[in-house]
Amino acid sequence: MKKFLAMAGAVLMLTTCGNKEKDYDATGTFEATETTVFAEQSGALMTFSVNEGDDITLGKEVGLIDTTQIWLKIQQAGATKSVYRSQKPDMEKQIAATRQQLAKARQDQQRYKELVADGAAPSKMLDDATSQVQVLQKQLAAQISTMTTSTNALNKQMEVTDVQVNQLRDQLRKCHISAPIAGTVLEKYVERGEFVAIGKPLFKIADTQNMFIRAYVTSAQLQNIKVGQKAKVFADYGDGKKKEYEGTVCWISSRSEFTPKTILTDDERADLVYALKVAIKNDGYIKIGMYGEVKF
Repeated sequence: MKKFLAMAGAVLMLTTCGNKEKDYDATGTFEATETTVFAEQSGALMTFSVNEGDDITLGKEVGLIDTTQIWLKIQQAGATKSVYRSQKPDMEKQIAATRQQLAKARQDQQRYKELVADGAAPSKMLDDATSQVQVLQKQLAAQISTMTTSTNALNKQMEVTDVQVNQLRDQLRKCHISAPIAGTVLEKYVERGEFVAIGKPLFKIADTQNMFIRAYVTSAQLQNIKVGQKAKVFADYGDGKKKEYEGTVCWISSRSEFTPKTILTDDERADLVYALKVAIKNDGYIKIGMYGEVKF
């Protein structure tokens, strides 16, 4: 009789445990937006104040690559521009004499025109005066054209110099290493004093304030989930210790994939699931890679 009662109790307990519903709809791991900062210029690291675990604000300068050569090139380009500027002709001064000769020739032309009209001078003198005016006009036009061409060429060379200076200033700006996002330094790859080349990774930073949990749901669950929907997120610290956060579904994959072996869904028999992300505000307790649960 006692053996029968013990077996009945065990069956009842298993039945009760088997019918117990889970208090979450999906599980996953917490992730953050990670950014690797690369060197944009080559040179020695003059300063580099980055340590793993540091919290850095957006735009904060954390390092400087040697700028000596770039500064020297900027000064050289400035001197070159000054030379071009000094070579520009002073048009008014250089054509002043020709203008004066032309004005005198026109006066003579008018005088001979009047004399010829009165019969006091031969027409040849008027022809010579007219020819002189025409020669001086062409000479003046040629001088103006030559100096205009020279001035335009020098102006273009000065513009090229300005472009070079702007390029150098952009290179100078890239020598200043700053944080592209606000976050926490995850990894540090170089030390102060090292020579870095363009493209060399310097450090990795992650936005640990605005995190998300990546979870997987079946198509049956997906029909009741949409972007912008509120959800409850639980950070799992193990031994039944959890902390609740308010979350928002911020992304749902547009294609299905095979169930990851490490992910448990509400329907473990499903071969295809959909990934989604639920964004949360981190209070400093959630760490990247920590397991969590989602309740929609």
